[in-house]
Amino acid sequence: MAVADVGETTGNERRRTTDMLSGVTVVIPALNEEASLPLVLGDLPGVGRVIVVDNGSTDATAEFAVKNHATVVHEAQRGYGAACLRGLRFIAEDIRRGSPPPEVVVFVDADYSDHPDLLPDLVRPIESGEADFVLGSRLLGEREPGAMPPQSLYGNRLACFLMRILFGGRYTDLGPFRAISYSALCDLNMVDQNFGWTVEMQIKATRAGLRTLEIPVPYRCRIGTSKISGTISGTIKAGSKILYLIARYGLVRRP
Repeated sequence: MAVADVGETTGNERRRTTDMLSGVTVVIPALNEEASLPLVLGDLPGVGRVIVVDNGSTDATAEFAVKNHATVVHEAQRGYGAACLRGLRFIAEDIRRGSPPPEVVVFVDADYSDHPDLLPDLVRPIESGEADFVLGSRLLGEREPGAMPPQSLYGNRLACFLMRILFGGRYTDLGPFRAISYSALCDLNMVDQNFGWTVEMQIKATRAGLRTLEIPVPYRCRIGTSKISGTISGTIKAGSKILYLIARYGLVRRP
């Protein structure tokens, strides 16, 4: 039996990873993240395209994105979901211009709380046909002290408990670091423009019967102050919207 050289094996693995990620588009919503965004972009492995959605930044977020070879699009309407939807519209517009559609879309935050270098771990189950939707669970992974304040931990657990009771979705987290097949994502018809984006995707993925997989991911303290859990008003607004969406979809008959 022939034994492959270690260098040859490593080179083959790198080529397979490069081929796997060539069909991946990364969407990064960003609002005043000039300090953290370069770190996020620097840690991302090579993918087909990186789209940074500038959600009305007043600092140099967009400039840093361009310097790091990302595509920058702008969304004036504030809101996490609005920024994500703008990224998806850009992808659709690019396809109409003749570009091939991505195979997988990955969402990651711009605050450097996630670990972008782990992107291949989220994409691999989709590329291998094992899953349609892969969620990075912060509650299953290791977290730096203070990375998720108590209200965030409680809110995530409550939301996941309610989704299990009402929809049968077995989730542990509403983590923002997630990968999904582009065709499956289009079928979900996402609409939420602010705090409910993540929970909407998970409810619709469950109802659509998507093959869903959670993998543990580490989580660190973000750079700067969180727009949601970092303020009392943000926490209340986010929690209220998430609970409202769960109740709303729970009361609506499944198509």
